Formats: sequence, C-alpha cells, structure tokens
Amino acid sequence: MSNVMFAAAPVAFAQAMMVFHPDPAEAGQEIEVPSGQRVTWVDAIHDAQGSEGNAMRFRFLAPSISGRKPIDSEAALADIAWLCENFALARIPNIGPQVNQIVVSLMDQEIPFGEADDTVTQYFDAFNITNGTCELELFYD
Repeated sequence: MSNVMFAAAPVAFAQAMMVFHPDPAEAGQEIEVPSGQRVTWVDAIHDAQGSEGNAMRFRFLAPSISGRKPIDSEAALADIAWLCENFALARIPNIGPQVNQIVVSLMDQEIPFGEADDTVTQYFDAFNITNGTCELELFYD
C-alpha cells in the first residue's frame, strides 16, 4: 500500500528544523529515475520527529508528475522508493542523533516546505531505515 498526497498540507515545525540544500556540485543536476523522468533535488529537511523518531525529508522537483501526459502514480511511487534507496540513504548524517525515518517527496512545482498550494501536485512516501535499507512504512487509518 502506498501513500499519495496531491496538495501540501500545513505542517507544525519542530524548533530544531534544519534545511540542507544540495552541494553546489549537485545543485540543479537532474537525476534519472526508473520511470525515465528526470528529477532535481531541491532540499533535505531534518526535523526532530517523524512517526518513527528522527526524520529527514528529501524533496525533489519532478515536473513529469503532472501536465498533459503525466507519469502514473505507481511509477512515481516506484521512483520515490528508488530515490530513498539510491540517493537519500547516502546523504543521512552519521553524527548526532540517528535518523530513523526518510520521507521522499516529488513535486511538480517548487514550493516552500509546509506551504499549501492546491495547484501543486505532490507524491510522497515514508520509509523506516532497517539494516541500512529503506523499508516502506505503511500508513493505516
């Protein structure tokens, strides 16, 4: 079961939120993901708590998730899993409190984290870090 969100929702921020932007060598570089779409890393947000402890959120610009011929949601969510495993894990800090959860999101337009905009399409999924791999965290009602 995967999780899909189509508009950013207001978020309560932890006081210790830190935003990491791509290293200048990575800024603006496109990453090709399994669906064939090209995404660009926007930022990583490390805040105090997620549902499984310390969380780090990786946000990517992905214009192909909307428009006249968007990729389907299943392909987008497979790309998110690939980005967790092949991109985000390598960028988790190894000092300080350990990150227990990675949240990866794709957005068709760049917006500030936590702002709501019903014109922006977003997909996201959360992963627990288990034995050095991304394990999909299932949400239940």
